[in-house]
Amino acid sequence: MIAWGLLVAAIPLVSVADTGSAATPASTDANDHSPTYIGRKTVAQVQVVSPEVRLFEAPDVTSLALGRSDRGQLLTVVEQRGEWFRVRIKTEPETFAWVLREPAEYGEYSIDLIYAAGDTSFAREAIGARDLSLPAIDEARPGGQPTKVVTLPPIDPDQLPPPQANLPRESIPVPDRWRLMQALGFKFPWYDPYNQNILKGDIPVKELGKDWFFTFTGISDSLLEFRSTPLPVSQQIAFRPDINNIYGNYDQRVFGQNLIMSFGLVKGNTTYRPPDWEFRFVPVINYVNARVDEAGILRVNPQTGLNRETSFVGIQEAFVDYHLRNVSERYDFDSIRVGIQPFISDFRGFVFQDTQFGVRLFGNRRNNVYQYNLAWFRRVEKDTNSGLNDVFQKWRNDDTFIANVYRQDFPFTAMTSQATVLHNRNDDTRDEYDRNGFLVRPALVGDGQPHRYHVTYFGATFDGHLGFFLPRARLNLSSSTYLAVGRASHSPIAGREQDIRAFFHATELSRDFNWIRLRGNFLYASGDKDPYDGKATGFDAIFENPQFAGADTAYFIRQGIPLIGGGGVALSGRNGLLPSLRSSKEQGQSNFVNPGLLLIGVGADFDVKPELRLTANVSYLRFDETAVLGALRNERNPARELGTDFSVGAQWRPFYNQNVIINGSFSMLKLGEGLKDLFGDRKEPFYSGFINAILTY
Repeated sequence: MIAWGLLVAAIPLVSVADTGSAATPASTDANDHSPTYIGRKTVAQVQVVSPEVRLFEAPDVTSLALGRSDRGQLLTVVEQRGEWFRVRIKTEPETFAWVLREPAEYGEYSIDLIYAAGDTSFAREAIGARDLSLPAIDEARPGGQPTKVVTLPPIDPDQLPPPQANLPRESIPVPDRWRLMQALGFKFPWYDPYNQNILKGDIPVKELGKDWFFTFTGISDSLLEFRSTPLPVSQQIAFRPDINNIYGNYDQRVFGQNLIMSFGLVKGNTTYRPPDWEFRFVPVINYVNARVDEAGILRVNPQTGLNRETSFVGIQEAFVDYHLRNVSERYDFDSIRVGIQPFISDFRGFVFQDTQFGVRLFGNRRNNVYQYNLAWFRRVEKDTNSGLNDVFQKWRNDDTFIANVYRQDFPFTAMTSQATVLHNRNDDTRDEYDRNGFLVRPALVGDGQPHRYHVTYFGATFDGHLGFFLPRARLNLSSSTYLAVGRASHSPIAGREQDIRAFFHATELSRDFNWIRLRGNFLYASGDKDPYDGKATGFDAIFENPQFAGADTAYFIRQGIPLIGGGGVALSGRNGLLPSLRSSKEQGQSNFVNPGLLLIGVGADFDVKPELRLTANVSYLRFDETAVLGALRNERNPARELGTDFSVGAQWRPFYNQNVIINGSFSMLKLGEGLKDLFGDRKEPFYSGFINAILTY
C-alpha cells in the first residue's frame, strides 16, 4: 500500500468537477476523441467496454466494491489518477467510486474515455431505488453482489429531446399542410409524376380552395398491325386485271396512333370516401393509315385507291360526378354521374362495354358488401375509322337501361356474384351511311327494310375462388350467363316480326402454379336454326368487348371477318366474339338471326419476370347453326366447324410500372370445313400480328 501511495503521489491530480474541463487520457492513443474535435462536447465520461466493471471505494482493487456497471454504461469523470478514474455514481447525496482502466479479454480496454455535452443521470434515482451508499458493506460480504449502477446518457442538444410528460396536447395550426415539403425547400419539377405534383392531384389548387385537386394523364397509344382477312375483288375496277377470282389478296397493313388526354377536377378528401364532386374530360386525337391490295375495300368509291389516311378527334369521357350522401359511418354512399362515361355490364364485357352518354346512380351498402348501379345510356354515333365517339353527329335513337347489384362473398366466401338486367330499346329506323360511304343502317341484307327491336337481358355472373368447395385445388372461376328476351318489328331475312329468345353462357376455370396460370375456356352462344320462322334465337350483344380466351391477342376476337357474297354484313366484328352478321359493330344494329358460336379452349399466362408476361391460347371454334349462312349465300348450309385459333402474346413493362408498356402478339386461324365452304378451299391460315406501345404520364 505504501509503494502504491508513493506512485500515486507522483501523479498530478486532475479534477473536472469544478472546471468542467476534460480529463487527460493516460496515453495519446487511449481515445480518438478530443475537445478540439468535438467542439461543445466537453464533459469527460468513461464508457464501459467490458461486459462488466467493478466500482471501488478507493483506487485499489482490494478496497470495498461499491457497485458494478455493465457494458455500454456512461459514467461522468470527476478525477483521474493514472489508469484510475473517479466517477459519480449518485447525485443525492453525491457519491463517487473508482473504476480501473485495464486491458480486457480481446485486447481492448475495460473502459473508454469519451466527451459528451452534459452529465449522465441515474436510472435508479428515476425509479426511486434504495440508497447506493447504505448496502455497500452488506453486499461486500461473501456471496453478496455489488449494486448495479445503471445510467442514462446525457441529452445531446443536437438530437431530438426525450419524450415529454403526458400533458394536454398543444397544436400549432399549419396554414397549408399539403405544401410542407415546399416550405422546407424541396422543389419538384412539374413534369415529375413520381413526387408531389399538382398535375397528379397530390396538392390542392390554391385558387379553388383547400380541397380541390386537379389531375392530368397523357397517354400515347401506338399500333402497328399486319393481318390477313378475306377480301373480295371489286366488280367495278381492278388494279390487277389478270385476277379472275372473287377473292382477292388478303394482306392488310394498319398504323394507328391515339393521343389520349384526361383532365380531372376533384373536390373532397378521397382517402376514405368518394369525392364530393368530380369533373372529367377526356378528348382523344386519332390518326389511322390503312392499306389493302384490293379496290373498293377502304371506301365505297373504288377509284380512291388502296390507301386511306384519316384523322379524328373524339370525346371519350365528359361527365360530372356528385356525391349525394353517406349512409353509414363506414362511408357507404350514393352518388350520381351524368355525361359521357365508361361502363361495363359484367366482369368480362360480354354484353355491354362502352363509353356513352348516360345518367348513372351508383353506390354501396353494408361496408361495401353490396354495390349497385341504376343507369340509362343513349348511344352516341361512332366515327367509322377510329371507333371514337362523334358527339357532333346526330345521336342514335338507341337507349339502354341497366340495373345490377354485386354481392361480395356470395354464394360462398371469396366469390363475388352479380345479378343484372339490361333493356335495349333500339328505334334506329333512318338510313345511315358511314364516313367511307357504306350503308350501315339498315344492314344491306335480305329485303333491307328499316326495323326496330326491344330486347331485355337477364344475367347472372360470378367471379372469384372455389376455395369453399375445393380448398386444396386453388381454382378460380369466372362465369357469365344471359337470357335475351324481346321482339323485333321486322326481320330483313324472314320478312316478318320475330320474337327474340336467345341464350349465352361463358366460363373460365383457372389454376395458379406459382408464376404460371393455366386456363380452360368454354363459351356457348345460341344460333338461329330457322331464319324464316317467327323466332330469332341467335344471341347478340349490345356492344361487346370480351376479355376472354386471349381477348385481343386471339385472331377471331381481334379481327373482323366479312361475309363475302352474303350481303353487306360481317361474319364477326372487330374486338368481338359473336358471329352476329352485323353491318358494323360500332354503327350497326344487333342481329338475333345469326349462326351462334361454340368455343372450347385452353390458355396459360407466364409471369416470367416482374416486367415480362407471356400468354398463349388455343381455341376450337364451331358454329351452333349454319342455316342463316346458307340462306344469305343462297347455297347449301356450310359445315359447322369454324376452325382453330392459335395465339401467343407478350407484355413488357421495362420500368416495372404502367408508364411504359410494350405489347406484342401473333395469332393465326386454321380454317375448318365451315370457313372453307365460305371462302373456298384455302389451305393457308388467316394471320394477325401487332406491336403496341403505350406511354403514360
